[in-house]
Amino acid sequence: MYKRFFKRWLDFLLVLCALLLIWPVLVVLTVIGAIMMKGNPFFLQPRPGRDEKIFNLIKFRTMSNCVDEEGEPLPDHERLSGYGKFLRKTSLDELPELLNILKGDMSLVGPRPQLVRDMVFMTPGERRRHSVLPGLTGLAQVNGRNNIPWEKKFEYDLQYIEKITFLGDLGIFLKTFGKVLRQEDINQHGDEIPADLGDYLLACGKVTEEEYRQKQAQAKKLLEEWKSCGR
Repeated sequence: MYKRFFKRWLDFLLVLCALLLIWPVLVVLTVIGAIMMKGNPFFLQPRPGRDEKIFNLIKFRTMSNCVDEEGEPLPDHERLSGYGKFLRKTSLDELPELLNILKGDMSLVGPRPQLVRDMVFMTPGERRRHSVLPGLTGLAQVNGRNNIPWEKKFEYDLQYIEKITFLGDLGIFLKTFGKVLRQEDINQHGDEIPADLGDYLLACGKVTEEEYRQKQAQAKKLLEEWKSCGR
């Protein structure tokens, strides 16, 4: 009953109240972000949602748009600014995702929306995590976040979708505040930018170079088809 009828309405009402309370913070971060990033302070990125329908995730930008001599973006670690590190450390970069929840792209609690290029590397079983709306926080986030292996994240995601309850969501939501305040598990074993699933599997020898290239091409094709449909 909760999962089917009440969860979405509760998300909507709670997020609407939250936005009414924190809109001054969002305005200040938007202005500061525009100055620090020398332009658009927001970052939109395609992510697979429920039933693997792609949507634009909205976040505060944490990386610059600096490019090399060929016009290609510099490596992520070179584009991550001190301001961006602060936003990630405090999880303030996630606040615009409240708009995704209001729109119905996401829920307050659910499996975190991963990249499209991560999705194509998941097994059919792991992709069952996309049977529900992705969340601002989730069971994996309160049990290690970026400091647990990808396989463990998916275990928690699948465990969550098997039994979605109000008390379960409330417990995850409250634990999230503690994690944010203590700034725990933000980095992956000291890395400021966690490895993508494909890179992780390649490094572990779980996929070959050829499989890696094929999956990356598959992800690129999915994004091109999504863009061609007008998003």
